[in-house]
Amino acid sequence: MKSSNFQKALVNEIELRITVKGRRTGKTYTTPVWFVHKGNKIFLLPVGGSDTNWYKNILADPSMTLTVGGKSIKVKAKPTNEKDLVKKTIEIFKAKYGADEIKKWYTKMDVSVEISLRT
Repeated sequence: MKSSNFQKALVNEIELRITVKGRRTGKTYTTPVWFVHKGNKIFLLPVGGSDTNWYKNILADPSMTLTVGGKSIKVKAKPTNEKDLVKKTIEIFKAKYGADEIKKWYTKMDVSVEISLRT
């Protein structure tokens, strides 16, 4: 699928589904996540930070599939624990979802993920 078609499907959505490969089992699994879409990038903030299973899985294999509104795209995740990038991601999540919601749901904010949608 073209990146532009996928990006159109992101409009007005609050979550998307990510599919990753298990680091131990090799099996794929899918989970819903909140996201922020800016330009040609998607930012993810794992709810449990570096303890989140899907985050640990993308450290082993950064390939993932994003699905929203019936549209899917294969991407490579770029996980980071760099404080400035994580802080930037936290701020854009607060702007989209509200600081209270982020505080309510996110228990550890020590990592984030950036995904380029450029094809």
